[in-house]
Amino acid sequence: MADLTTTLIHHPYQPPAGFAAPQPGVFKASTVFFPNVAAMRHFDWKDKSAYTYGLHGTPTTYTLEERLCTLEGGVQCLLVPSGLAAIATVALALLRSGDEVLIPDNAYGPSKALAEGELAHWGITHRYFDPMDPADLAAKISPKTRLVWLEAAGSVTLEFPDLCAQVRICKAAGVLCALDNTWGAGLAFKPFDLVPGEQPVLGVDVSIHALTKYPSGGGDVLMGSVITQDERLHMRLKLCHMRLGLAVGANDAESVLRGLPSMALRYRQHDETTRALAQWCAQRSEFAQVLHPALPQSPGHARWQALCGDAPGAAAGLVSVVFKTAYGQDQVDAFCDSLQLFKIGYSWGGPMSLVMPYQLETMRSSWPVHLQPGILVRFSIGLESAADLQADLLQALARLK
Repeated sequence: MADLTTTLIHHPYQPPAGFAAPQPGVFKASTVFFPNVAAMRHFDWKDKSAYTYGLHGTPTTYTLEERLCTLEGGVQCLLVPSGLAAIATVALALLRSGDEVLIPDNAYGPSKALAEGELAHWGITHRYFDPMDPADLAAKISPKTRLVWLEAAGSVTLEFPDLCAQVRICKAAGVLCALDNTWGAGLAFKPFDLVPGEQPVLGVDVSIHALTKYPSGGGDVLMGSVITQDERLHMRLKLCHMRLGLAVGANDAESVLRGLPSMALRYRQHDETTRALAQWCAQRSEFAQVLHPALPQSPGHARWQALCGDAPGAAAGLVSVVFKTAYGQDQVDAFCDSLQLFKIGYSWGGPMSLVMPYQLETMRSSWPVHLQPGILVRFSIGLESAADLQADLLQALARLK
């Protein structure tokens, strides 16, 4: 009989097959066993037909990848440790020294920082374009342009671009376009099937998604995805993904899998409460402007309506306000500090509402012409009662007096 220690490591028991439950199993592995040497030499991690090493996938991560493809309408998915890691993976896989990337001026701040830092150090140039003017994008595409980033709605300021026109411009120029689809989340619109306009449009080439937000829903997971429809493009991304050694933990994958079934319900509730608060804010004398795609006066409203429709569940859970210039930074900061239900913090998509003041002049090439002057504050609306959140805003606004 083998030593007890050896027996515990090489125990012969195998549980019976056929176990089924609502939640997929959690498989953790670095080492994956092969049945024999021939299998080890034959199995190919690239086609997901078998398992070779934990870094290349487990049943847990494969399941999450397939469900995310269904959510966004893609064919292949890569999982990475954060939304920013998804942006970086796309850049590293598709750009080389001497190439150029175009970025909307209202893009997610760390995406711009990546271009200004690491990409610039590696000889990859970048330029910013006006997201609200398709002609500006068309004019800035050059022979060096290899990638165009798109974002809808814009980070922090929430203006909605003519996404279909932007995609058409990229297609006509033969340039790849990648969309940060975290706001739309695969629910407000389908990134690979953009059809408004005279001619149907195939859609974007790559969709990245910060799963940290709505798919997780708990404010406790960092993860991102890179989704494609084109197999060859996917393989370029996948090989880079492998060489960078990117992976996600099984428990984090489990958390996102657990959040997906309720995602559409949560997204709709975030949307409903946010619209109500946006309309209330639009009546307040303290604000020079309220930014939310479903408001008729918000920049790009008609473009949002054409692409997403105006039904519940098509406008996400973010709203920004611009305080009138009579209110200084100290007053606006005090307003944020006075909020009780809204917590000061980055991110969104979780159950708790958040608030964040921004110094927009440090984030844009110039002050956007469609924005009123003043200090901007963004609210991420959680799952609390709309009446309670409105009361919290009201008591904090009263302190401005």
